[in-house]
Amino acid sequence: MKTTFIKSALAAFTIVATVSFTSCAKEDDTTVTPDSKNIFQVAKSDNQFSILVAAIEKAGLTSTLESAGPFTVFAPTNDAFNALFSELGVSGLNDLSAETLKPILLNHVLAGSVKSSAITTGYFATANTSGPNSTAVKVYIQKGSGVTVDGSNVVAADIVGSNGIIHVIDKVILPSSVVSHAINNPSFSILVQAVVKAGLVDALNGSGPFTVFAPTNDAFNALFAQLRVSGIEALTAEQLTPILLYHVVPGNVTASQVATGSVPTLKDGSNISIVAGTSGVKLNNSSNVIATDVQGTNGVIHAIDAVLLP
Repeated sequence: MKTTFIKSALAAFTIVATVSFTSCAKEDDTTVTPDSKNIFQVAKSDNQFSILVAAIEKAGLTSTLESAGPFTVFAPTNDAFNALFSELGVSGLNDLSAETLKPILLNHVLAGSVKSSAITTGYFATANTSGPNSTAVKVYIQKGSGVTVDGSNVVAADIVGSNGIIHVIDKVILPSSVVSHAINNPSFSILVQAVVKAGLVDALNGSGPFTVFAPTNDAFNALFAQLRVSGIEALTAEQLTPILLYHVVPGNVTASQVATGSVPTLKDGSNISIVAGTSGVKLNNSSNVIATDVQGTNGVIHAIDAVLLP
């Protein structure tokens, strides 16, 4: 399917934020005096990263992180890895294969060397290409009083190496599914509540791939006003399920593949109508795509400004 670039404000924000992560890096490279050690050597010289270093070596990524880059690495501490082992119910790195570790580690690596002062809120592509059709899985970075990356906190920043920069984080960033992406972004909190209430978490955490047209909180609040209900608690799981499934299309359809036409959804094969034009993409002549290409391990999310009703 041939697509149209989405020119709405929020889509532009997401795209600009992604670009700014790499473009700001070029500006910062002129103001930072690089350490003589590369990123891997810097990590190896710091005891708090001993598990990370061992994981990098086991996954065969040493040469990658010693290459020219530049890279921005969100580096989990030993405590962060030990918390992950506990969560997974394993004793340590010996229980995880190189094939398991590689996408997890690459999920912490972004292109460009970006200081904490240049970080912006938005979605950013990682070096982890384990998404459908080898697409790069993204992380959601939120900058407020501090910086979080898919729910992990940056606890120390701007450790400079010759080929990039390290920011220390307190939690390992597992590659996000479409459900995890929604959970990590507060703009989708009502959608997450609806998915949980409808019992669709496991289904949407499946292998997919899925394309999810995700209504924002504002979209859901507009629906509640239209229905004259107080909120998600006023709707039953039976009412929510067909609505939510109507927002899911089979396949991993990125913005560059969207075209005018009718596409089937997971709601009993019911179709949604897509009109792609120079002003953007509209669904069922009622909802606009306002942000695109939030890539997960099992599909992609496009944000929309109105809930679609079957």
